[in-house]
Amino acid sequence: MTEVLDEELYRRTKRLLEPGEVDLNGAIVHTEFDGDDEIDMMQATIDAGEIIAEHSGHDPKDTYVYSGNDDSDFSSNQHQGLTLDDEEFVWECQQLLREGSFDIVIYYEASADHEAILEDIEELGFDVTGVEGDH
Repeated sequence: MTEVLDEELYRRTKRLLEPGEVDLNGAIVHTEFDGDDEIDMMQATIDAGEIIAEHSGHDPKDTYVYSGNDDSDFSSNQHQGLTLDDEEFVWECQQLLREGSFDIVIYYEASADHEAILEDIEELGFDVTGVEGDH
């Protein structure tokens, strides 16, 4: 889990976590899915989001994926995990097609159990690189 598989993507992800209103950590989920595997890639995103929700103290059944189709501030392949009741932030991600396969860059509040999230994503069968924010 500590091995960085893509230095450039790690640095770009680290910049996303720079101090703001909320302390964040992140994960880069490396998949083998190519542009024809968008359904599998989206399922991997949902599965990772449910893991993050669980380790953030939320019931995954009480969260949903918002894809921003009605929001010009969202780009394609950008999604958020929000709570059903008050649309509280749980996670946000970008799905990036790089060198023929998708990487999912996902970040979440630093109060979540970072190590457990990384371990559970690995158990899904993906290589994952953890990225800790400066908090």
